[in-house]
Amino acid sequence: MSFRLQPTPPARPNRCQLFGPGSNTKLFEKMAASAADVINLDLEDSVSPSDKDVARANVIQAINDVDWNSKYLSVRINGLDTPYWYKDVVDVMEQAGDRIDQIMIPKVGCAADVYAVDALVTAIERAKGRTKPITFEVIIESAAGIAHVEEIAASSPRMAAMSLGAADFAASMGMQTTGIGGTQENYYMLHRDTRHYSDPWHWAQTAIVAACRTHGVLPVDGPFGDFSDDEGYRAQARRSATLGMVGKWAIHPKQIALANEVFTPSEEAVAEAREILAAMEDAKARGEGATVYKGRLVDIASIKQAEVIVRQSEMIAAS
Repeated sequence: MSFRLQPTPPARPNRCQLFGPGSNTKLFEKMAASAADVINLDLEDSVSPSDKDVARANVIQAINDVDWNSKYLSVRINGLDTPYWYKDVVDVMEQAGDRIDQIMIPKVGCAADVYAVDALVTAIERAKGRTKPITFEVIIESAAGIAHVEEIAASSPRMAAMSLGAADFAASMGMQTTGIGGTQENYYMLHRDTRHYSDPWHWAQTAIVAACRTHGVLPVDGPFGDFSDDEGYRAQARRSATLGMVGKWAIHPKQIALANEVFTPSEEAVAEAREILAAMEDAKARGEGATVYKGRLVDIASIKQAEVIVRQSEMIAAS
């Protein structure tokens, strides 16, 4: 272990991030009443150019007027390559109250992109006397983003979360697919005339998790486009959870329960983790650094794995 300790990510549930377009005000109350941990009010891709100003005003009013309960409230601004993003930041920061928690920055390609938003947010916070610092979540959606993923994760003290945006990422990489996440029909290995499907997003997710864990940022899986395919969503979410991601987007309300199901440790998993911790305590009392639990070796590394599950369970229960 390096003497530079791995920083701890924010201690808050992030199992499901529910998205809703800022142009559709009918959704806001329903989003606030949902079981999602994080609400993303969207000013970007789900809003047409002709509706940008109206959507921004809607979001500001909703932040001020809707009872968001304990939701972590985030606004996805437009990309830095558009003429909209600066007004998104300025108007939301100056006109919305302190209820907003986070700004989501799409299509981040390098640390300088985060710096640009950070400089503007910091100036507004100081000018307005805001006492609650805004956090950032960035979306990796391009070849440049994944190439610079570690410097992006380390780019600002405001960095709290990072997501993979599969659709734009696929387009930037020149991938031959129109799917948004999940298994891709032509991405397979052939063995004795049997197709074995692999996960084309695996390597990018792993890079994101490693960068996030190195710098104390929450790694989050992005959208799954086919909201009629519950099992496909579950499969993608389970792979992401196994890799170390803490949650997944929901682009349809029916996906909320699926995300919460996968990213909430089961009672069986928590019970086993507690039993491993107890077994290792007994081993330490005997002066041993390892022991056998249900026929398998467990040691100090096993303690760390078990503690992750127990901490996650306790944090969700406390929320």
